[in-house]
Amino acid sequence: MSVKISDVKRFSLCWLNGVRAGDSLTHINGCEIEDVLDYDFYMNDLPAELSFLTLKGKKKTVKITEKNADNVGLEFETYLMDKQHSCRNKCIFCFVDQLPKGMRDTLYFKDDDSRLSFLFGNYITLTNLSEHETQRIIDMHISPVNISVHTMNPELRVEMMKNKNAGESLKLIKRFADAGISMNTQLVLCPEINDGKELEYSLKELSALYPAVQSIAAVPVGITKFRDGLYPIKPYTKERAGETIDIIERFGDAFYKEHGTRLAYPADEFYLKAQRPLPCGEFYEDYPQLDNGVGMWTLFKEEFENYLETADIKPLSKTLSCAAGVAAYPLIAELCDKICAKCDGLKINVYEIKNDFFGENITVAGLIVGQDLINQLKGKDLGEYLIISASMVKGTYPEKVDGVFLDDVTYEQAKNELKTDIKLAYNDGAQFAKIILGVD
Repeated sequence: MSVKISDVKRFSLCWLNGVRAGDSLTHINGCEIEDVLDYDFYMNDLPAELSFLTLKGKKKTVKITEKNADNVGLEFETYLMDKQHSCRNKCIFCFVDQLPKGMRDTLYFKDDDSRLSFLFGNYITLTNLSEHETQRIIDMHISPVNISVHTMNPELRVEMMKNKNAGESLKLIKRFADAGISMNTQLVLCPEINDGKELEYSLKELSALYPAVQSIAAVPVGITKFRDGLYPIKPYTKERAGETIDIIERFGDAFYKEHGTRLAYPADEFYLKAQRPLPCGEFYEDYPQLDNGVGMWTLFKEEFENYLETADIKPLSKTLSCAAGVAAYPLIAELCDKICAKCDGLKINVYEIKNDFFGENITVAGLIVGQDLINQLKGKDLGEYLIISASMVKGTYPEKVDGVFLDDVTYEQAKNELKTDIKLAYNDGAQFAKIILGVD
């Protein structure tokens, strides 16, 4: 195994020793290097001897000490140093399979890369792990690992993921726990498939591995209007969402009494679908599953209200607007009413954007496309500027570039079509309040 070097910084240690772009890094201290995890792990053990193979087939070594470790100078073709690992499952609930044709290629890539789990918090199914990769996680003590479990019933997991190894790979969770590897887990729940009694079983089995299993997030399946020919899955109803919340909260109450943590949490979307108030901040403890939409709105609201309590708010004579997805609209409208009540002369028009592109069952802001935003806001009073969630124009790995909606409408196109400036609000309630008030 080896990784190709894309560039070498001029006058760096490796450059001065004759290493050039196109050469390959093969070993560090005699250990094979295949990606960034190997590189970072072995470079922590200084002094280190780097072994290279040049384009002309010659072997070369460079010694790194603590004194010169900041001047190695190597750059690689990608952050991972090789191709990102794709998913081999055919999950019945896969969102990628529900995308319409004709969108950009990166949207159809199904990630299942253990390295991205550790580096960026991505979730993996474990079905893609080789024995070598599994043992490497244990040997390097790569932790935490984020795992898409979905169900702890092996037979049901095989059925749901359409992978004969899906049930067997559950054993890796126990193996990681025994090795002291911390794990965050998620359950994408499908009504009448892996919720109800199956959910209770999964919570019981995962909680038996606490504290290695640090948290469990339950997320409702996302269903677009492009499911023709796919496994029939119903969207969550108000009643079924409420029943799911009850199961998780009962479990959490009991687990908290014994261990001092709830461990398992329903995603905010369950509360919104059930038309129930979101729990207070204490419920979410240290918010272990924010990236899964668990406690996101509670934290956002608390940040917003805390800022209003301490901010020196002066009268403003201006009108602006906010666009929100169906799920977030009530909360955004509530927060805008609060800030307007404290700021004389401020008017905010809050608009609910329905997802015509993906279908009415998709209600989150991050899946609002540019054409829906433009079509539903054209001709509306948008005031001095429009505020939208930054998640609408978030780029894809590895660029993380802001500025393009999922349908390839650009940020600049949206501004031109709507004839107003557009400001991006991130998942920070205080920042949202500052954008409204015009505070840098």
